[in-house]
Amino acid sequence: MSNITSLQFFIPELILSGTSILLLCLAAIKGITPHPQPSPLVGEGKGEGAIASYIASAGLLAALVFGIMQWGTVNEALFMNMLTLDKPAEFFRVIFIVTALAIIVFSRRSRELISDIRGKSFPLLCKEGLGEVDLPHPTSPYKGEEFLTPKSNSFDDAYEYYSLILGLVVGMSLLAQARNLLMIYLSLEFVGLISYVLVGFAKDSVRSSEAGLKYMLFGAVASGVFLFGASIFYGLTGTLDIISSPGPTLGSIIAYVVAGLFMLGGFLFKIAAVPMHAWCPDAYEGAPTPITALLSVAPKAAGFAVLIRVFGAEGFSFGWPFLIAIVSTITMTFGNLAAIPQMNVKRLLAYSSIAHAGYLLMGIACATPKGNEAVYFYFIAYLLMNLGAFLVVQIMSNKTGSEDISAFVGIARCGPFGAAVAIAMTIFLLSLTGVPPFVGFIGKFYLFSAVIDAKLYWLAIVGIANSVVSLYYYMRIVKAMFFDAPQPEYSLSPEGIGTPSLLTILSLAVVIFGLAWSPIAYITKSLII
Repeated sequence: MSNITSLQFFIPELILSGTSILLLCLAAIKGITPHPQPSPLVGEGKGEGAIASYIASAGLLAALVFGIMQWGTVNEALFMNMLTLDKPAEFFRVIFIVTALAIIVFSRRSRELISDIRGKSFPLLCKEGLGEVDLPHPTSPYKGEEFLTPKSNSFDDAYEYYSLILGLVVGMSLLAQARNLLMIYLSLEFVGLISYVLVGFAKDSVRSSEAGLKYMLFGAVASGVFLFGASIFYGLTGTLDIISSPGPTLGSIIAYVVAGLFMLGGFLFKIAAVPMHAWCPDAYEGAPTPITALLSVAPKAAGFAVLIRVFGAEGFSFGWPFLIAIVSTITMTFGNLAAIPQMNVKRLLAYSSIAHAGYLLMGIACATPKGNEAVYFYFIAYLLMNLGAFLVVQIMSNKTGSEDISAFVGIARCGPFGAAVAIAMTIFLLSLTGVPPFVGFIGKFYLFSAVIDAKLYWLAIVGIANSVVSLYYYMRIVKAMFFDAPQPEYSLSPEGIGTPSLLTILSLAVVIFGLAWSPIAYITKSLII
């Protein structure tokens, strides 16, 4: 399809791009206008930071509406065969937009993104009557560095911040639709560059800057690895189109394997799978919590979208299922074992994310429509339970200045909201483990069912064993919340209505879709072409 004709099917991306550019223009206007009292990035619905979030949300909602209107009506190769807009691409686009909307709610309540915090009181979890002090919670391993250092993320940065999030959604959507190796590389770089900036967005935070730098260095290596494999593939086939590329001949099988291995390395980096996982724990721990939550779901989904498209093509239909099954086994085992000794909850969830990449790779290893359907289903479940877990981490980090398990001690006894937060976190963690009656159990049931149908019995056994292992480190957090007494006792109260509302929606969705999963099953079944 020609470029001009293709534009009518590209409306959601155009809306997001236009909104992102609008935010950058507003940032430029604000940058040349003196403002003696900068407004914080997050707040009570006031200031330019709030305006930026409203504009970004409006753009995302408009894109979501147009994307839903296009659902199932298009199955075309767009822009001279650079992109393919089909149901899986539309599905992942919705995943990206919904995740970004949730992250905006996260961001409006993130103390890590508040500007000019030095000299202001920080509410500690303490006995009633002790008041507020300017010190971090005693459990904070950073001794207040993250919370007492002046931030420069004022309203000027808010426009850039939300613009980057919208740009990331566009890049991930392009990656999910890409069928040309050049477009895949450009999309990978687009997503990567924005992700590096967002991870290091808290510019005056040492660990945020360090995390962004590490992420960028690993990303540069992964891009080079992917490009090397793509160049070999182009030399063998004379085309960059992975869909129409011919299969290997007898004399070119080894070269195809080498090309596929290097390209696979680039994709494994994006989904944080072994051996391209090393960036994940540091990036997740150092990034502001809203960005950690975003990276744990959306770019991972984009990586799996392109992985399904590339390794489902005819030229890559040989030998890869077994290799991906091996990678899946190593990834889930490493992620779960490495999570066991972690004391920082964000770092623990980072290794958990690596393990879940291994679970999702089981569906890819099946190389069957049922395996792909299981991956689609699990991503919906993963979005709900993982965003919920990171939202609780942000609530506790805002209150205590710490992300350690020790900050969660006794919160079930800290007032009605504390009990609600503890119950919600327990729901999310049990769902991540795969315990009924939550949606994570149904997602793993779909994955294991697909693996058994593909006669990969050994892989199913490894997956079940790893799920049992994960129960241990998830339950450490539950034990701290319900069975350990807080010293001293304190009261946990909500701030505003956005965070409690989102927490309620996510926890109810995890339970409801675990009991009545047929709507999700209907959607995922319709994605199989």
